[in-house]
Formats: sequence, C-alpha cells, structure tokens
Amino acid sequence: MCCRPVGPTGDEFTVQMSRPSTAEAAESLPGTLRSMEGPTEGLTEGPTEGPTEGLTEGLTEGLTFGLTLVRHGETQYNKEGLLQGQAIDSPLSETGLQQAEAAGRYLTDVKFSNVFVSDMLRARQTAETMMKHNTSCSGLQMSCDPLLKEISFGVAEGGRVQDVKAMAKAAGQSFPGFTPPKGETQEQVKERVKEFMEKMLQQIGQEHWSHRGEDEPSLSAPTEPSPVEGKPDDGVRGVPVHALVVTHGAYMCVVVRYFVEELGCSLPQGSDKAHMFSLSPNTGLCRFILTLRKEDDKFKLSGIRCVFVHRGDHVKQ
Repeated sequence: MCCRPVGPTGDEFTVQMSRPSTAEAAESLPGTLRSMEGPTEGLTEGPTEGPTEGLTEGLTEGLTFGLTLVRHGETQYNKEGLLQGQAIDSPLSETGLQQAEAAGRYLTDVKFSNVFVSDMLRARQTAETMMKHNTSCSGLQMSCDPLLKEISFGVAEGGRVQDVKAMAKAAGQSFPGFTPPKGETQEQVKERVKEFMEKMLQQIGQEHWSHRGEDEPSLSAPTEPSPVEGKPDDGVRGVPVHALVVTHGAYMCVVVRYFVEELGCSLPQGSDKAHMFSLSPNTGLCRFILTLRKEDDKFKLSGIRCVFVHRGDHVKQ
C-alpha cells in the first residue's frame, strides 16, 4: 500500500465554534497505556442527547461527513506496559496484526473516501492491514501525516508506565497529563491536533464539496437507536464522504477532549466525560459526524457530534 507523506502546513486555523460556557474538569485518564484486549466496559451507544447550540445553522448548504478514529494495534511495548511515544517506532505484535485484521473485517463494507495515517510504523501497519479488507479502499491512497504522531514522552520513552506515574506523583501531577522532561505538553499536542484538523477540513471540502446534500443525515435529527455493540456503519449509512484516521492512544485522548471541551461536540447517549476521555483499546474505534460550511473559499466547521467512542466489537469476535 503506497503511503503519500504529508507535511505540516502554515495555513491559518479556521475551525470556529463557540466554547462551552463551562469547561468541566475531566476525570483523569487510566494510569496505564497497556494494551486492552476488549472494549471499554459500560459503553452505551445510541442517539445523541441533542445538537450542540447553533448546530443547525447552514446545514442545508453544508457538507456532512463521517470521521472514524482508530488506535493502532498492539505492539510488544503495549503488552509489557512500556511507553513508546515517538522515539520508539515499534512494529505490531502478532496480536496487533490479528487486531488490525479483525478491525478491517469489521469495517469491510463501510465506505471511506479518505484515509489519513500517522507516519509511525505501528499506525501504518494497522492502516495497511485494515485497508486490504475494505471494499472501498482499493483505489484509495493513504496520506501519512507526522501531525498524527503519538505524544512525545521525552526521557520517559522506553520506560515503564508505573515509573512515569511515580514521577508525576512526585511533581504533584497526574499521568498522562504529566509532561516528563523533554516531552510534549498537552497544549503542544492540541496544537498539532488543531493543525491536522484544519488541513483535513480544507482537503475534504475541496475534494467533496459537490457531494453535499447526497442523502446526508441532519445533525439536528436524532440517530436511530442501536444495540449496545452497534453496527459497523452506525452514523454513516448513506454518507458519501467518510474519513478514516489511524493514530495513537494518548493522541486520541487529546483529540476527543478537544472536540468535547472546545468544539462543543455532543456525547452519545449513556456516555459521560470520564468515559469519553478514557484510553481506547488497541484498534478501538471512535466515530464523529461533522458538517462544513464554505465562507470566502475556506471551509469551516459548523457542527460536530459523537456517534460512539472506544468501540472494540471486532476484538471480541
């Protein structure tokens, strides 16, 4: 599978949405980045509780598309509870390859129009394996983007998670919000997330603006109730534009927190912020529905809601 590298861009970030009036303090994430073999317990998927304030503005002229985030499959470092970050570019373990195969089979009939992937080996292997099983990916080229790299844990990379937790405790902080020496801060990672989102929104808009209105679901309309484990195409049935993004666990935590706390993303029914902000299992899936509007030849986000988070049905099968 050919990978088209994509470099950072200096374009001005134009995602404009109102911040929630109150930024609730989220409960800390799990204290280990060890691989999880199944989906997070207690996950309930289904209709959202309602659109974000102002969500329905301009929907008739907007482009609605799906965004599915996937964490890479297990590596030996995941299995042993060691931090990889950016310096350690490890391959998937045998279990990780099996997880990627299972994720690909699970999504085999889900249509994708774009594929974006971290340029790290474990993410590329996951994406390549998944794409082999997907009926819509045969003609697609995945775009490898360094903006999707895992968080840098600095001097802690290669070390045990429990040792980093001890470092965080000694500093009066919690992990993974704690930044080890020479590591990336949460704000620095969020800037990478924002830059990637801007690039993706402009590309999606430029390539697919003509597809707006083609059997697109309204963000203001509730989704149909789905079983607890859900269906592979939940939220994207009839949606012609759908981006697959394969990245990393800690990075995804920052993405989801940014979506909820700063873009006002609505939560799936039955989910709370503690669950939303938790770590996805290896090859765990998170899906969002976004709407773009066009202003002065630029594409801007006008709505976002979450369909489900941390789904791992395929790992259980």
